[in-house]
Amino acid sequence: MNIATFSFIVSGVLLNAVAQLLLKAGARNVGEIHLSLSNLFSVGWRVASQLPIIGGLACYVLSVVLWIIALSRVDVSVAYPMLSLGYVVTAIGAWYLFGEALSMQRLLAIFVILIGVAWLART
Repeated sequence: MNIATFSFIVSGVLLNAVAQLLLKAGARNVGEIHLSLSNLFSVGWRVASQLPIIGGLACYVLSVVLWIIALSRVDVSVAYPMLSLGYVVTAIGAWYLFGEALSMQRLLAIFVILIGVAWLART
């Protein structure tokens, strides 16, 4: 895999992780959601009008474009496991931005993911 292809993959993964973090920020702004037929429109509007959610959806769209470019250059069996880098970025981002826990077990799992992705990228 060349550096350009790797860059498309990593950029798509990072945008996907940023999208998750933006969606979480928007969901925090909205608060806990309880849907019913009577509040479906109002809750939907409240969610859809959150700028972080709109930004997250835009990041998803851009990440899909980059992902398609990457898939045109490399086997999906190589590219798809790289998505696990998103777990690493999202866990660290959630810890930093939202104060979510990063236990020793999670840190060990992140380390294992990084080793696996590095190994995969070399093949």
